[in-house]
Amino acid sequence: MAAYFKYDQFVEDVHNGVHDLSTDVIKVALTDRQPLVGDEVLVTASEIIYTNLPTSRVLTLVSSTQTGGTYTLTLTDPDPLTATGGPVAQFQWIVIYNDTPAATPTDPLIAWYDYGSKVNLADTETFTIDLPAGVLFTAT
Repeated sequence: MAAYFKYDQFVEDVHNGVHDLSTDVIKVALTDRQPLVGDEVLVTASEIIYTNLPTSRVLTLVSSTQTGGTYTLTLTDPDPLTATGGPVAQFQWIVIYNDTPAATPTDPLIAWYDYGSKVNLADTETFTIDLPAGVLFTAT
């Protein structure tokens, strides 16, 4: 199981109205650069080149709910990533970001998963991003 970490800026961005997690488009990015808790926007993530991978990596909203003072954001996992036409650049971290804001900050970061070692996909191999029970996070 991959380890989950949140970006510090996400906490401030939520409280400043940058995110509307009930309607915004949440996506994943693959990187071979160790994320830092102080990173703020996607451009700092150093995404891999997505040659031989599908371009859609969207997490579809299932629910954005609060019960008894606990907020839970539940999303569907993106479609599995299958290398087609050749190998894929290696990655170790999956970055979760908000693709909706058109004004600064654009593509604000939310969290990342560390898979613990480099992932290499040969042609026709598949990688599945699996959020535990679909829950990205809870907050109280």
